[in-house]
This record gives sequence, C-alpha cells and structure tokens, in this order.
Amino acid sequence: MAIDISTALRAYSATPRPEAATGAPAAAEAGGFGEMLSATMEDVVKTTRAGEAAMSAGAAGKAELVDIVTAVANAETTLETVISLRDRVITAYQEIMRMPI
Repeated sequence: MAIDISTALRAYSATPRPEAATGAPAAAEAGGFGEMLSATMEDVVKTTRAGEAAMSAGAAGKAELVDIVTAVANAETTLETVISLRDRVITAYQEIMRMPI
C-alpha cells in the first residue's frame, strides 16, 4: 500500500506534540536547532559544575554524602547521554557519507 506524501504530512502535523502537553517551547519557537543545542550544552556544563562543586564541598567536609553522590550521579548520567548522542550523530553522518549519489 503506497501512501501519498501529502497524506503523511497531514497525519504528522495532526499528531499532538509532547512539548505542547508540557508547555515547553518547540525548537522552532525557541529559535531553531542551534539555539536548542546551545541551551542543552549549557545545562550539561551546569550539571557537571554542580557535581564538581559537590565533590569539592565533600572534600572540605561541608556537604552530606547523599548530596555528593546525587550530584555526581547526575553529572555522570548527563555525560553518558551526551556521549551517546555524539556517537549516534557520528554514526548517522557516516551512514549519510556511505550513500551513493
């Protein structure tokens, strides 16, 4: 069964978006993919710095162990997510480069 491209586009545009349900701005509304990526990377840096600050506070004896472990786990999870996304982008790029023209 072949589906017309205009039918597929209408069906796609009619589907509810997750960001509409959460109230978060869509990438197009926020200024595009570049700005969304920049904001995401700023969040990654903030999370990493919070983990480092918690470790420093723990070494100085000014923080609870639970707070340190939580901050470091958040930073680790964020870093693993960024690495995973990087790997997927590289794989997608390599697949595109292998496509015959």
